Amino acid sequence: MPSSESTSATLPSVDELAQELLLIQQGGPKKVAIIGTRNLTLTHQQLVEMLTYALVLSGNQVVTSGGANGTNMAVIRGAKRANPDRLDIVLPQTIGQQPSEVQDLLTGITHITEYPERRTMTLADASKICNHEIIDRSQQVICFLYHTSHTLLESVNYAKENRKIITSFYLD
Repeated sequence: MPSSESTSATLPSVDELAQELLLIQQGGPKKVAIIGTRNLTLTHQQLVEMLTYALVLSGNQVVTSGGANGTNMAVIRGAKRANPDRLDIVLPQTIGQQPSEVQDLLTGITHITEYPERRTMTLADASKICNHEIIDRSQQVICFLYHTSHTLLESVNYAKENRKIITSFYLD
């Protein structure tokens, strides 16, 4: 039987549970962060796109990043189809550092934040900072990842520490 000290370290407090319950019960739109791997099958990309489309049509604001062929592109496509004004893009670096197909996809989106000061950082380091900012801007986080996705696993832990509602979809 675990000691009460180790049990209390893993169980959320009553205040944390009450705060989560209140967020879940609140009707109306939410800010939903959607982050995830670049390595998505076509079927998974289509599912992410449909999920995003439905979230935006339901009045939610979606926050994501840029990125090539993966979760972020699927999120952008789904949100643009539903209502591009309900999409916030936080780039890890600059628009110019995005692949050309992402730059094309970003055309017409008005809510884009970019960081020229991160231009010289590695994409992994800039992405970690970017994911934290996306999580900070949201009430709820949806993450598509593999058990070996170190940056995304760290982002999920960051979201948990900041008491966000998290849904993780493991693809392996």
